[in-house]
Amino acid sequence: MRIETAVLADGRKVKYCMVSDPPCGGMKCTYFAPDRSYVVQFYHDQSLAADPKRMARLEAILGRFNPTTHAETGAYFQKLFCWPTGIVVKPRLGVMCPTYPANFLFQSPPFAGREKEGTWFVLPKPRSLLSPEERGTWINYFQVCILIARAVRRLHQAGLAHSDLSSKNILIDPSGGQSTVIDIDSLVVPDLFPPDVVGTPGYIAPEVISTLHLPIEDARRRHPSARTDQHALAVLLYEYLLLRHPLRGPKVRSTASTEDDERLAMGEEALFVEHPSDPSNRPADLTVPYTVLGPYLGELVLRAFVRGLHTPEERPTAMDWERALVKTWDLKIDCQNPGCPSRWFVLRDAAHPQCPFCGTRRTGTVPLLRFRKQWRPGEWQPDGEVLVVHEQLSLFQWHAVGNIFPGEKADRTPQAYCVFHQGRWLLVNQNLPALSSPSGNRVQPGQAVELADGARFQLSEGPHGKMAEVQLLSL
Repeated sequence: MRIETAVLADGRKVKYCMVSDPPCGGMKCTYFAPDRSYVVQFYHDQSLAADPKRMARLEAILGRFNPTTHAETGAYFQKLFCWPTGIVVKPRLGVMCPTYPANFLFQSPPFAGREKEGTWFVLPKPRSLLSPEERGTWINYFQVCILIARAVRRLHQAGLAHSDLSSKNILIDPSGGQSTVIDIDSLVVPDLFPPDVVGTPGYIAPEVISTLHLPIEDARRRHPSARTDQHALAVLLYEYLLLRHPLRGPKVRSTASTEDDERLAMGEEALFVEHPSDPSNRPADLTVPYTVLGPYLGELVLRAFVRGLHTPEERPTAMDWERALVKTWDLKIDCQNPGCPSRWFVLRDAAHPQCPFCGTRRTGTVPLLRFRKQWRPGEWQPDGEVLVVHEQLSLFQWHAVGNIFPGEKADRTPQAYCVFHQGRWLLVNQNLPALSSPSGNRVQPGQAVELADGARFQLSEGPHGKMAEVQLLSL
C-alpha cells in the first residue's frame, strides 16, 4: 500500500491509499483515505472524462440538486444519503464520498466489515446467519421504511430519479432503524442526464423489462425515471415489512429457460403474489397477508402492485408512502408475547387485537386518541388521525398542531408522554403550553390528565390547534 494524491475539480488535494485489490463495483473502484474518513472512487470507464455531459451531471449533483447542503435541512439529509463531496479530476475521473458510518457495516465475525445490504435481512438463508441483535425488530424495519421513503421523496422533489433503487444501493441498519442511500453520482435528471443503468433485477419496473429488446433510441422503450423509482420503492418497503418479494411466487410463465421465465415474471406478465382476484402466483406458505399493515399502507400496496404494476401513472409516490407510513406508525402496539419475533404490530381491528406474527391476542386496556381539528372557533371536527397509546409513548408537536408534518423540518422534542399508573392511563405534560383538562383547566408541565373513556382535552390553541378524544378499549 502507498499513499497517493488526488486532485478535485475545485483545486483541493486529498490523500488516498493505493492498494492492489480495491473494492470494485460495476462502475467504480474504491480507495480509502488514510484515516478512512472518506473514499476516493475512480470510474472504470475513463472515456467518461471526455464527456462534457458526465462532468455537467456531477456538477449538478454536487451543486444545485444537492439536499445535503441546504441551510435548513442539509444536516438531516446527510444522514439519509451518502452524497458525493467532491469531483476527482486527477489522476482519473471519479468522486469523493464520505465513508459509510460504522453502523452500516457488520462489526462481528464472520461478516465483519461487510456492508449491510438489504438482502442480508430479507432473504431467509442470509437472515438466519445473523444474530437477533443484528436482525432487529419489526418496528426498526418500519423506521427504516420511513427514512427510505423520505429520502426518495426528497430526490423526486428536486426533479431527480435514482434509477437503481435496490437493496444493494440502500444500506440499512435494522438494529438502530437507520438507512442511507448510496451510488448518488449516477442520478437521472430528466431531459438533461439520462440513466447509466437499467436497474437491479427484482426492482426494475415491468415496463422497463418488457421494452429492453427495443433499440435504446426507440420512443417505445421505457427508461428509468421517477415512475420506475416508485416501483422499486414499493418493492423495498414490501420486502422490509413482510420479508418477501411482492412478485416472486410459484407461477411459471415459461419452461423454455429460467431467463425467459424471470423476464416474464418481472416484466409483461408480472403478477402480485397477493392479487385479490388472481391467486395463481400466491405462495402456499404465505400466512401473513399485506392487510396486517393497516388501511393506509394496504391501500398503497394495492395501488403499487395491482393497479400500478403495469400502469405507472397509478403508482403511489414516495410522499404517499411517507405519509401512510407515518400515519400507520401511530397505530402500532406492543405484542405481549416476550418471545414474539416482531414484538410490535399494527392495531387495525380493535375487535380482534391479535399479533399477526406470533398469534398472541392483546389483553388489557388500551386508549385510542382520536384527534379533532378546529373548524371554526369553538367547533371541532374529526381529522381522521388516530394514536394508539402504549406505555411511555411520546406525543410531539405534530400531534398537537394540525399543520405540522413529521418530516425533516419537524421539531422532535417530546411534548408529553403516556404512562399506566395505579390502574389508570395518564398523559403527562412536558412542553405543551396550552394543554387543557376535560374540564377546561390548564394542565401545567409536570402535571397529568387522565385518559378516561370519552374524555376530550385540548392540546394546543390557535387556528391549527388540535383536540383529542379518548376511546378506552378493553381487550
